[in-house]
Amino acid sequence: MSKARIAFAAGLLATACLPWLGSEFAASLGLSCLMYIALATSWSTFCGATRYLSLATSAFFGIGAYTTAVLADVLPWPLVVASGALVASVVAVVMGAAVLHLRGTYFAVLTFGMTELIRHAVTYVEKQVSGTVGRVLMTVPEATTVYFTVLVIAALSIGAAAWVRGSRFGLALQGIGADEQRAQTLGVDTRLAKIAGFALTAFFAGAIGATMAVRWTYIEPAAVFSPFIGFQTVLIALIGGAASIGGPILAAIVFSLLAETLRLQLPYGYMLVLGLLLVLCVLYLPNGLASLWQRKAVKP
Repeated sequence: MSKARIAFAAGLLATACLPWLGSEFAASLGLSCLMYIALATSWSTFCGATRYLSLATSAFFGIGAYTTAVLADVLPWPLVVASGALVASVVAVVMGAAVLHLRGTYFAVLTFGMTELIRHAVTYVEKQVSGTVGRVLMTVPEATTVYFTVLVIAALSIGAAAWVRGSRFGLALQGIGADEQRAQTLGVDTRLAKIAGFALTAFFAGAIGATMAVRWTYIEPAAVFSPFIGFQTVLIALIGGAASIGGPILAAIVFSLLAETLRLQLPYGYMLVLGLLLVLCVLYLPNGLASLWQRKAVKP
């Protein structure tokens, strides 16, 4: 068994024991870490390989959350989470078919714009159907159920990232990132590969949104479609190293701990500190934290 698998198994075991061995605050902090591990890892699976900068994570997260708000009283908990993931994936397929022919700034701006469009559309429908802007969650699972659901999703996102990285599908995504036109000449269906990768990212973001929705008693578009969630995901992935698997995991843990500490110590300035951290990382570690151990690995 490789060192990476041993570390993954040990981390999974330690995280699974946290709700019983740690305090309620520690479990809440662990939940935040797991949430961003899943979001950043799944984002990096597509965007790190293809070099597409997607700002649609908050859209998929919000879609998953609203799926829970609608179905929590109707379906069992596992089906609610699965429904949130599937609905987000379907939306990603439609969105990807519309915008994945673009690259760079145009793609980033359009994914952000479509996120805002979805948020305003949900707000409009809510006002027309229920007469309010949000929904109250009446049926919610226990805190331990939510915790272990997020743990499973995070583990699956890491497993999916590892599988994609070693598969022909992953090679196709990397080929798109290196030279999309050349990948097409080599027989890669780049349009299908990009849509599939984008939908995979949305699947895990929707599942996390569907699960984390029950952490709030009242769901409203401004909260669950917050751009802050998407920007934090991109920030974590870039700081960790979007082209790696371990980088976003490490960065999600460091980011969550640092954000919680700064939020208590500097409630109005912690985002400035995090922004400065991103600037320093881009200047001195353009490939993220993952480049630190990659450099050690190539030394004789």
